[in-house]
Amino acid sequence: MEDQTQHEQASPEVQKRIQDSFDCQGLMAHLGARITHIGPGRVHIVLPSRSEVTQQHGYFHAGATSTIADTAGGYAAYTLFPEDTEVLTVEYKINLLAPAVGEYLEAVGTVLKAGRTLTVCQLEVFGVTDDGGRKLVANGQQTLIRVKPPEQ
Repeated sequence: MEDQTQHEQASPEVQKRIQDSFDCQGLMAHLGARITHIGPGRVHIVLPSRSEVTQQHGYFHAGATSTIADTAGGYAAYTLFPEDTEVLTVEYKINLLAPAVGEYLEAVGTVLKAGRTLTVCQLEVFGVTDDGGRKLVANGQQTLIRVKPPEQ
């Protein structure tokens, strides 16, 4: 049975806060990544295939794969944080399970445990083909910390 939270949408206020923060990330813009789903404790990020994000064999580069996984998890946690806080990654581990190929990669960050200070997320990255095929190419786990926004 499919997990119903997979399609649940965050409130419009949370969606705006997440998207506004994401839009400030120069690396995500540079890579051409975009958010495709913002739900409570779950965020999806898509990275289209293009030569600038590949390695020497034409696969998506592990750095690009890891970056969108880290970002998806960070924003998944951020959906559950109070409005006057920010999120930072403390650590993450990723396993590259197969060469990352497809028309695009889809990173899915899912909160496993939200705490007052630390939050733990599951990270998954799928290679998606034109015919709708999906293959898990990376998975991992991440710890994030809730912090006060930096003084301006």
